[in-house]
Amino acid sequence: MPELSQTGAFPFICEGGLVANRSTFIMKPGQAIQLENFEPDIEGGYRRINGYQKHVEQIVPHTSSSDESVLMVTSFANKILAARGEKIFSSASTEVARGSTNAIAQGTGMTGSGTITVTSTTGFSSSGTLQIDNEQFTYTGVTATTFTGVTRAANSTSAAAHSASSDSARNVVSENWIEKDTGRTNATKYSFERFNFDGNDKILLVDGANAPVVFNTSIVATDVSTSSVAGASIVTSFREHMFYAGMSSTPQEVVFSQPFDEDAFSSGSGAGSIKVDDTVVGLKVFRENLFIFCENRIFKLSGSSSSDFTVSAVTRDIGCINGKTIQEFAGDLIFLGPDGLRTVAGTARIGDVELGTISSNVQSIFDDNISNASVFESIVIPEKTQYRLFFSKAGALESRTEGLICVLKGQQTGQQGYEFSRIKGIKPACTDTFILVGDILVLHGGFDGYIYRQEEGATFDGTAINAKYRSPDLTMNDPGIRKHMQRVIVNYKPESIIDADLFVRYDYESSTASRPAAYPLDSTDIAGIYGTSVYGVPTYGGPTQPLVRQPVEGSGFAVALRVNDGGSTDPYSLKGFQLEYQLGARR
Repeated sequence: MPELSQTGAFPFICEGGLVANRSTFIMKPGQAIQLENFEPDIEGGYRRINGYQKHVEQIVPHTSSSDESVLMVTSFANKILAARGEKIFSSASTEVARGSTNAIAQGTGMTGSGTITVTSTTGFSSSGTLQIDNEQFTYTGVTATTFTGVTRAANSTSAAAHSASSDSARNVVSENWIEKDTGRTNATKYSFERFNFDGNDKILLVDGANAPVVFNTSIVATDVSTSSVAGASIVTSFREHMFYAGMSSTPQEVVFSQPFDEDAFSSGSGAGSIKVDDTVVGLKVFRENLFIFCENRIFKLSGSSSSDFTVSAVTRDIGCINGKTIQEFAGDLIFLGPDGLRTVAGTARIGDVELGTISSNVQSIFDDNISNASVFESIVIPEKTQYRLFFSKAGALESRTEGLICVLKGQQTGQQGYEFSRIKGIKPACTDTFILVGDILVLHGGFDGYIYRQEEGATFDGTAINAKYRSPDLTMNDPGIRKHMQRVIVNYKPESIIDADLFVRYDYESSTASRPAAYPLDSTDIAGIYGTSVYGVPTYGGPTQPLVRQPVEGSGFAVALRVNDGGSTDPYSLKGFQLEYQLGARR
């Protein structure tokens, strides 16, 4: 029998992501039984996610009812396009400029005219309304880098201080929505395609009920008049043809235009149609082919023109639940199938692909959400090699709305693998990721009519982010010996202060096991950075990944760690833990 004086240490790093389908007995120490609003970090560990906030404070105008959801948000010609109800709107000007010295925003006493200095005013109107944080400004003139004749606290907003430091530059945004197309009766969620067939940039929109509409860079609308594609809900371009699908009258048909003309459909000039034996739900170009996703099958269209287009089956056994889940991600196509997330992966042979499933570890999340969700949306955040999938429902609360984060890890080491976590509290009605004025924007339209920017701020539009982590139940390789816990050493990467609680739980959280109170991990109560500070006095600005030694109490044959974060502080990453303990009696 080991003596009580014998000590042990059990270190583990946070890796492997959320695992929802395996027993805690066989999970790896670094995996997580619970991982909510933490994201697997490509640099290692689990990072508390960023928040989201209103991109502009002005609601997208509605047709008849204030509860109409945003049906589309995207960018074109350095403007934001949004659809709601029967109308399509554009922002009045270039939507974002990054402020270098937001001069007027430095103080609170300004009530008259002044100047706001920004990086660029390219695309903004010569006069109009701006927004910085929650304050609106009117302006009467522009130079290359300034808004002039500025008046603060416009439209009943309040003057406030706005930091202009390099690490917290504020967005300067246009507050004006301009009506660009009306009368889109019974419009559903939009799909769109940016293209350039004749040297002029254009964007084509379809809404599942009306004629497709094309906007030029002046945001002037022109309808596609051909009746065969009226009511299309899916659109993409391939080999200089425009492809349309999702027409309610012909759900198994894909119609393509003549080359270099999105509104010409003469079969003698290269237009045509393709019929498959299943309902089409999505189109995506990948590896020089056009993939046709159906409810129960996937097809591939190959060739260079209508003269040699051929359609072959990729699979007749697996289909796509919803076309909005299809994204090009980390060199593959990813989509939601009936058995979870799948990839259409490119092989070594040009033009060849193979199917694979990647989400078996979290299949229960799909089982819980697929049948209940009425809206599916997805985005890709390239710099994080991250795919996000959202399950939304109009009547559900934001706090109950779930999503999934999928991260491809190990691209630099060659040991690639997918890690997952759960999102809770983000409820998109539509989404898009794009580059605007050199800035990557991740936007979603809300069911409430507002446009939100993800990856921004430390809250969900003012609501604290509830983030949760739970480790597996750890036996330190010997479940028969009691461990008297002494310390938990936390390895973390702060981006600001931490405001979270550490819990130590014993013996699979049995009701009879000891349950010590929470150990605060914050700027006042956390133990100091091990080896570099006085015990109990935190040090900031020290190591980028400090070690924090937290004394703990209790004993058990198995130990689990929880971290709960319900604060509104900046994100941080949990990198790993070390459990220090004394050995007790054998069971």
